[in-house]
Amino acid sequence: MLNKLRNRLEPLLNRFARLLASRHVSPNQLSFLGFFASIAAAVLYALASHTTLINSYFITLAASIILLLGGIFDVLDGAVARLTNQSTKRGAFMDSVLDKVGEIVVFISIYLGNLSSAFWCLIAISLALLVSYTRARAESLDIPLIGIGIGERAERLLILAVIGIIPLSNAVQIAVIIVSIVSGITIIQRVNTVTRRL
Repeated sequence: MLNKLRNRLEPLLNRFARLLASRHVSPNQLSFLGFFASIAAAVLYALASHTTLINSYFITLAASIILLLGGIFDVLDGAVARLTNQSTKRGAFMDSVLDKVGEIVVFISIYLGNLSSAFWCLIAISLALLVSYTRARAESLDIPLIGIGIGERAERLLILAVIGIIPLSNAVQIAVIIVSIVSGITIIQRVNTVTRRL
């Protein structure tokens, strides 16, 4: 879904990518920056239950902003790789693995921070992994699924980050539920797409 927006923003992304490339920032460095941003956000989410209600909001706000920043790094790593002809299978593989690990850690930390129930965090993690699995399995059958579905990783993290900014005590719980719903819809969309093409 955000791929359409990404296409519109491509000239701006390429400008930033050229700037980063001119400073010899590699795609792998950006991938790791995105991963570390996810870990930093996760640490903050986990700390939310150890503070007062007011401080908890500001910690959640900081986590959400860092999560958004990590998403920007995640977009730019691919742009820099394409611009500098550094796209490799190894890089793409490592980027995918780091993305998954970062996302799982974020959901676990949301539970540890008492920001959402264990049930919804488990559902969100499971469905997020199934979204990725459907794409990987489809691509092994030569059916590309990039851009298919309303809840790819970028959308899921955007939902978490944006709703997490709202000053409500249960904002993150609501975000996790919405992420679970859009992930479920995405799985249905992808299964439907693959079965029609087989």
